Amino acid sequence: MLTTGKAILDVANEHNFAVPAFNISDYAMFNGIVDVSEELDAPLIVAIHPSEVAHIGPDVNAAIAQRAHRSSVPIAVHWDHGASYAEIITAIKTGFTSVMIDGSMLPFEDNIAVSSKVVEAAHAVGVSVEAELGTIGQTDTQAEAGTSSIIYTDPTDAVDFVKRSGVDSLAVAIGTYHGIYPSTLKPELKLDLLREIKERVELPLVLHGGSNNPDDEIGQAVKLGINKINISSDIKVAYHDALREVLKDPALREPNVIQPAAVQAMKVVAAQKISLFDAAGRGALY
Repeated sequence: MLTTGKAILDVANEHNFAVPAFNISDYAMFNGIVDVSEELDAPLIVAIHPSEVAHIGPDVNAAIAQRAHRSSVPIAVHWDHGASYAEIITAIKTGFTSVMIDGSMLPFEDNIAVSSKVVEAAHAVGVSVEAELGTIGQTDTQAEAGTSSIIYTDPTDAVDFVKRSGVDSLAVAIGTYHGIYPSTLKPELKLDLLREIKERVELPLVLHGGSNNPDDEIGQAVKLGINKINISSDIKVAYHDALREVLKDPALREPNVIQPAAVQAMKVVAAQKISLFDAAGRGALY
């Protein structure tokens, strides 16, 4: 069923698990992600950021919504890393049921101001809102926006931000990076910081840059209160590596011959994430 991010994440927060937000960039990826979520009875957030929307075109959202309506699991369609109020209005008009306004690069008061404005517009039409406080690192220019050095979320600021903005979920900076970690960069989460934030902020917390982090750290983050984890690079690497392997045969030309192996490779990675986040079987809660 098609629903909102808030409807999905409030249940995850109550029952202490995390919902995967898989970034998709073509319709075959979308179908594969829905299929594996249904197979594992796991709630799903389909994340699409502006560059992915530009790639697949906004008209495909109608088909995504129809597929979500028919699904046996709850699905939210989420505009990821919206950069402005105008972008969020576009997302709402296009049919997204959940939006993220990313004012993390702005001064604190400006981040509250734009987030509050988005909340007012989105809540008026039943769309849920995620915001970000602190900054996520960036490993390369292919990844979503980030900073060369992380500004960690301050727990006191988080309490103030949530109270004044009215957002439904908060993405926190505890040490992750967008993209795939290079060999020179060691992934390391500040789990004590996460614990302190969760003790003071009751709404669902979000972890961006969840690809390529060690499973034990991610598993601990879920136990400590992360309720949504964005996964983009990990599934795209699996998908496109499999495509490259299949396309070594120059005689192949039909998508229904070329793409199934890529979708299957992606589903294997997605299934592992669903299990790691303790989301498998949670569809029964909705």
